[in-house]
Amino acid sequence: MKAFLFPGQGSQKIGMGTELAAASSHAREVFEEVDDALGQKLFAIMREGPDDALTLTENAQPAIMANAIATLRVLEREFGVPTAQRAGCVAGHSLGEYTALCAAGAFPLAASARLLKLRGAAMQEAVPVGVGAMAALLGADLEAAAALAEAAAGGQVCEIANDNDPGQVVLSGHTPAIERAIANAKEYGIKRGVRLPVSAPFHCSLMQPAAERMAEALAETPPAALSLPLYANVTAAQVTDPRKVRDLLVRQVTGRVRWRESVLAMVEDGAERFVEIGGKVLAPMVSRTAPDARTASLVTMADLETYAKEHA
Repeated sequence: MKAFLFPGQGSQKIGMGTELAAASSHAREVFEEVDDALGQKLFAIMREGPDDALTLTENAQPAIMANAIATLRVLEREFGVPTAQRAGCVAGHSLGEYTALCAAGAFPLAASARLLKLRGAAMQEAVPVGVGAMAALLGADLEAAAALAEAAAGGQVCEIANDNDPGQVVLSGHTPAIERAIANAKEYGIKRGVRLPVSAPFHCSLMQPAAERMAEALAETPPAALSLPLYANVTAAQVTDPRKVRDLLVRQVTGRVRWRESVLAMVEDGAERFVEIGGKVLAPMVSRTAPDARTASLVTMADLETYAKEHA
C-alpha cells in the first residue's frame, strides 16, 4: 500500500510552485483558483515574496496547501497517476491534514484555501506575539520530552505539540516555560533544544480560542465523504467518517500531532511506500521512524516524471 503525505508549516519558501506553474496549465489553474477564493494574489507572494509575507501564518498555510495540490494535480493529469487508484491512504502534518482531505475529496480546493486562511489567522490571533513559543527537542524521545515539559512548566503551559519521529519532539507553550525547557534539555538526556522561528505556540492549550473559531467554520463548511482513509494527527488512527473528521480537525488545533505514531500505524496496516507531495520534510521523518519503508518526495517536474515512469 502507498500512503500519500502532505507537509505542514515550515515547508514554505520563496519560489514555491513557480516551476510547476511554468510547465503545467493544471498547476496554474490551482494557483488561480486559490487566489480567487481568497481574494488576494497569494501566488505572487509564493513566487516573489517578500519572505515575511509568505511566512505569515495566514498566508503560509494556504500557500503550502496550494503548492501540494498543484503538485498532485500535475501528477494526476500530466502524468496519469490518479490518487484514488494509486494511494491506499492519505495523511498530512498539521495544516497538511487539510491538504490530505482536499486530495481525498472531502473539501473542494477553494474551501480548503478559505479554511486554512481562517485557521492561520485564528492561530495567530489566539495568543499575542511574544507570549508563546515553540522549541524542537533534538535527540529526544517522548518520555524524556514529557518529563522535561512537566518540569519546565512552572505553572505555565508547556506541552508536547509534535511527536515527529524517534529523535524529534516539539514543545509549545508560554515563552518563559519554553526557554526553561531549552535551558534544561541536557539534564533530561536530550541532545539540545532549539527555539523555532514561529510567531505563535501551535498545538497546545493556548490555542483554544482558535479551536473555537475552527469549530464554527467547520460547522458551516463540513467535510464530505472521503475517497481514501485519513490517518488523523490527534489519534494516529484511520478515519473515514466525515463527522469524526470534523471533530478531529477541531481537536487538532490544540492537540498533539502524533506523526511518529501515525507512520507506525500506517506501516502496521500495510503501507510500504510513503510519497510526500509538495515537500521534502515528512519523508525523512518516515525513514527515521520506519527504516524499512520506501519513501519519495515529489516537488519538481523531474521528481514527478521519474515517479510516474517508475509507477507506470
